[in-house]
Amino acid sequence: MATNRSRRLRKKLCVDEFQELGFELNLDFKEDLADDAIDAFLDDFLTEAMEANGLDYVGGDDFGLVCLEKRGSVSEAQRATVEAWLKARPELTKVEVSPLLDAWYPEKPVNPAA
Repeated sequence: MATNRSRRLRKKLCVDEFQELGFELNLDFKEDLADDAIDAFLDDFLTEAMEANGLDYVGGDDFGLVCLEKRGSVSEAQRATVEAWLKARPELTKVEVSPLLDAWYPEKPVNPAA
């Protein structure tokens, strides 16, 4: 694929200066946790950690991707806020939060300008 793209196409493809950053989550719940408790945790997570910070979550109960609610990139501060919120929760035994990565093309490196 050609790398000489117009500004409009770069924006449409979310590449180069239009790269959008997010991060991945890996969560381990306590083994004896009831399904109702997991559902309550997920409701709190979506309300308190995602919506309150202008973020969106795509994934399942224990793994997913966090990105900005609108076009743009998640900031390092937002990532740290979500990580702190998760680590304070007693329902979880392990929390893994990835560094910021390209939300559209995870295999590509993060642009310094992004």
